[in-house]
Amino acid sequence: MIAILLATGLSLILSLIGTPLVIRFFKRREMGQLIRDDGPKSHQTKRGTPTMGGIAIIIATVVGYLVATAYSGKLLNPGGLLVIGTFLAMGLVGFIDDGIKLINRRNLGLSSKAKFLGQAIVALLFSFGAQYVADTSTQLSFIGPLPYLDFGPWLYPFFCFLILAATSNAVNLTDGLDGLAAGSSSMVFGAYCAIAYWISRHGVLSPGCAEGCIYTNAAVIHADVVAIAAGAAMGATIGFLWWNAHPAHIFMGDTGSLAIGGMMAALAVVTETELLLIVLGGLFVVETLSVILQVIVFKAFGGKRLFKMAPIHHHFEHAGWHENQVIVRFWILCALFVSVTLGIFYADWLARL
Repeated sequence: MIAILLATGLSLILSLIGTPLVIRFFKRREMGQLIRDDGPKSHQTKRGTPTMGGIAIIIATVVGYLVATAYSGKLLNPGGLLVIGTFLAMGLVGFIDDGIKLINRRNLGLSSKAKFLGQAIVALLFSFGAQYVADTSTQLSFIGPLPYLDFGPWLYPFFCFLILAATSNAVNLTDGLDGLAAGSSSMVFGAYCAIAYWISRHGVLSPGCAEGCIYTNAAVIHADVVAIAAGAAMGATIGFLWWNAHPAHIFMGDTGSLAIGGMMAALAVVTETELLLIVLGGLFVVETLSVILQVIVFKAFGGKRLFKMAPIHHHFEHAGWHENQVIVRFWILCALFVSVTLGIFYADWLARL
């Protein structure tokens, strides 16, 4: 518990102090956000706001994690390193995307094919580490592996790509209003910190996970370090939110959103709660579905639109809601999804007893 508190507190402080330094760095070099012309008119005032603030989140998280795991003597835990490594790798894909946008001075970075290629490479490396280093189950999981579907060594990389790409792109779509993605992500990381800590405290290690084992050995072995990683990410996103709240002084950019989404997916895999992530990240699911439905309706009905604009947070802006109203109400929705998830997790634990 002390290590989790150390990681969370240190990452929070580093993010609070470090983000203004990042803001000054980008302002001096006039490296600001480019705004979509077809977006809400009120967003045009945000043009030039420093972006790529995800760098501050990444540095704060990694430093907090390294210090806390060194303190606890678990610096080389493979599950924790896998989560943090995925966080960094997905952040690198986002960093390249943001860099291209800034160099070309337009709101277009990597092509969709190039971005998917980057995510696929990360997913391939992640799947290898999950199977052969962290010893994670290749079965589909809800809270622990389900007996219905085992991807096996050949299909498992495709599954990892699906969950990594879907989650990182979902966070990326949600990052359209000041503080919306940062605030929502901090809640999800907080939930995963609690889930991983609970698994570490109440799991039962046994050879081959025989009868009476509450969680699998792989999940239990890595859970305490995974809780440290989730706590560090929570602290870093909260610290960043201080500067990212409306009106934002900086945006996280794809550097932050892809890193955050990648880490959520990695946490889900290592804690063996992959399907539970759909409920926990319900807000991100809603945002993604709004885009998918908008495209389907647009193509199927000759240019008609289901929403005034997608993702759905822009629909409510066009409907007359103030940006702050959309943000706070979506945070409330995210908190409800998180609460339901923790309730499901606790009920499952009681059932296992």
